[in-house]
Amino acid sequence: MDLKELTTFRTIIEEGTFSKAAAKLNYAQSTVTNQIQRLEKELGFQLFKRGWDAELTPSGKMYAEEVDGLIQHWNFVMDQAKSLKKEEIGTLHIGVIETAAATALPLIIRRFRVHKPNITCHFTVGNTDTLSKGLVDGTLDFAISGEPHSNPSLQFEHLYHEQIAFIVSRNHPFAARSELQLEDLYEYPLIVGGKNCLYHIRLEKELSGFPSMPFFYTVSQISSIPSFVSTIPSVGVVLSSMPLPEELVTIPFQLTDPNIPIGLLQNNQQSQYLTSARKLFMELVKELCRLQQCHNY
Repeated sequence: MDLKELTTFRTIIEEGTFSKAAAKLNYAQSTVTNQIQRLEKELGFQLFKRGWDAELTPSGKMYAEEVDGLIQHWNFVMDQAKSLKKEEIGTLHIGVIETAAATALPLIIRRFRVHKPNITCHFTVGNTDTLSKGLVDGTLDFAISGEPHSNPSLQFEHLYHEQIAFIVSRNHPFAARSELQLEDLYEYPLIVGGKNCLYHIRLEKELSGFPSMPFFYTVSQISSIPSFVSTIPSVGVVLSSMPLPEELVTIPFQLTDPNIPIGLLQNNQQSQYLTSARKLFMELVKELCRLQQCHNY
């Protein structure tokens, strides 16, 4: 059997008759008939009952349930063969949150290049909401991100936790205090990531028991928050892995749950068959995360 025969079989099922399938595929009807006869001969059983309408036999119905998977696998094998022929020249489109882009990503790329020097990587840096949309619309192959709110089209594999951290300048009154309560946050403006950032949403949930919210300045690029905090009397809210300049310190606010799950995010439709380059990059991400966890413990 070949891909043309499988595609013809599926088209007959979709169109309902051999003649309509032939018209859609721009084949002569005899070509469609010959392809199905060859396929039946190779399989050893009849796919269609003979007649005007393309009615499947019981065996044909069972085979029809598997044909989409066979076509998908066939296309994957052909793509893999093309990649090998081109020495895997291509591009991976990878989404990544800011903290991972600044810390883990350079180490991963260095190791990835040893094995796949001809693969170009295009990185989109953004928050989980932005990266999720990129996966849904197909502009990203996968992402290193937080866990999005319920989305049945996306698959999340948890790797590690980030923690919400509060930062101030060293001369800020909070820097000298060993104990702080959440209500103290109302004394100064908070510099926080955008409203659709997971940790912004988590913080608002923590503060939802108070009569009102503190005053927020929202910044879409959270890596710029330290510069705001260095200049403005304020409290910055970032993730714990973000490198800080010497003039800033973290302060002890206790949250009910400061943890933000981080992991690999994929579109379900694209996760069944992985190119070798994509699979390798994802394995390197997992390996680095495991090493970081062991170091932390």
